[in-house]
Amino acid sequence: MTHQTTTLAGPGASRAGGLAAYARLAKLDIYDYYLGLLLVWALLAPAVRWDGGTFGLLGLVLIAEIVVVAAMVGFDDITGFRDGSDAANYGSDAARRRLHRKPLVAGTLTEVQALRFAWSATVAGAVLWAASVAAAPHRPLWAIVLAAVCVAASVQYSWGLKLSYRGFQEIFLIGLGIGWTLVPYALLTGAASGFVIVQAIVFGAGPMLFGLYSNTNDADGDRDAGRITVATLVSARTHRVFVAAMTAAQVLLIAGSAAAGAAPWWFPAVLLPVVAMRLAHLVIGFRGDILRARRIAIHAHRVTVVLLVAANLVATGVAS
Repeated sequence: MTHQTTTLAGPGASRAGGLAAYARLAKLDIYDYYLGLLLVWALLAPAVRWDGGTFGLLGLVLIAEIVVVAAMVGFDDITGFRDGSDAANYGSDAARRRLHRKPLVAGTLTEVQALRFAWSATVAGAVLWAASVAAAPHRPLWAIVLAAVCVAASVQYSWGLKLSYRGFQEIFLIGLGIGWTLVPYALLTGAASGFVIVQAIVFGAGPMLFGLYSNTNDADGDRDAGRITVATLVSARTHRVFVAAMTAAQVLLIAGSAAAGAAPWWFPAVLLPVVAMRLAHLVIGFRGDILRARRIAIHAHRVTVVLLVAANLVATGVAS
């Protein structure tokens, strides 16, 4: 197999592989999946929420998640470097997309360094998740299986089975957020109610929705690299319709869950600002400013977490 190892680094680029380069490889500045642990904490009953063991387990799970994501994005960068998609996607818009966040393409890490890092993170992540399960007060089988699936799928997102290249990217993006909300909640409580599941889906939809804008922007480079996403399979117009449908699905879940009795009356009312932000990024995306729409979608996800955390804390406080 021939690798297209295109580097966009300038003549002064360093191959030192310093801590900053590894931090960029691990994408430590992208914390959106980790916010699910705040939601988990807010969903807990007050007696469990303030227990010292709860903070210890959530801290251990947080480290496990960070390490697994580091492995996932490390392998993703290596694959994108080899097939040339990162050079194609970042080369035309390096200023807005911060080329330094791709250390292989920028020339601040070698492929060998990145591989060593990704494999080390894979092993450490698996060990940390096993330790999290062992330390948990509850171990429902479905949660253990779901945790294992999330770890395996993360590592093979762009490596091994290369799930994101086989048409599973959008499913993975929402699935990881759902899994990493339900698993720690179940490890702390032993079960998950319908309302917890609804909030987990709303949370998981956030990374998927802003990921769809990335896919829109990257469609040509991904298509050339053989990466299958909805954006690479359909026309730009059809993909805009798909993004609108996925956005509408989240809004319908928010409203419909309350109407169906799966969520309390206050749930859609609390998330009205998020609905407004969703409409805003749709309009901006339809007008062609994809990266701005993506930024608003990211902010909408983070606002969702803030509102749900606050609302759950108030609701459980009133109930107690």
